[in-house]
Amino acid sequence: MEHNFRKLNIHFDPDALKEAYEFAVNEIGFSGELVNCISLTHCSDESSNPRGIFWTQDADYSEIQVEKYVDEEAYKVFEPLLTNTYFKNIYDVLSKHFRLGRVRVLKLNSRSCLSYHRDPENRLHIPIITNPGALMIVEKEAHHMKADGSVYYMYTQRYHTALNGGDEPRVHLVATILDENPEDELYAIYGGD
Repeated sequence: MEHNFRKLNIHFDPDALKEAYEFAVNEIGFSGELVNCISLTHCSDESSNPRGIFWTQDADYSEIQVEKYVDEEAYKVFEPLLTNTYFKNIYDVLSKHFRLGRVRVLKLNSRSCLSYHRDPENRLHIPIITNPGALMIVEKEAHHMKADGSVYYMYTQRYHTALNGGDEPRVHLVATILDENPEDELYAIYGGD
């Protein structure tokens, strides 16, 4: 892996992840909006916005803003319906090392991709369901992440996309990281690639 992906030496139980995912789908379901999302965290008023500000480029390579600013700091309330699931355990572990914003389960359907864009913050990705045709591309570097309980630190402040060229959906737990360069401290604690 190059500089855009860091596999951290934290591992979660892949079977427990899938079990929590199936419970969340049955209890809450996906938003079905522009983003296939299950929000694990909400604002104190219990609202959630699956889409936040990001930037993309037009045909002239001029950067344009898409969506509006989302106050990531406000996403501190964990979804009550999922408090007794493995997702809460993951949230608690990650919260010990990172200041988290929105934490979501995101689904990318088969044979589809996201826009080429950059985010205001970096993200952690924990694959739950994947296939060999599911790739993340950051700048010009592509990487496949296996659904084996691994945690990946992604430099999503750089231009990136996700594509799913497989026949099955690709599902990741994605956490927004609010710290400046926290991966060095976590890397020192846990190690990794």
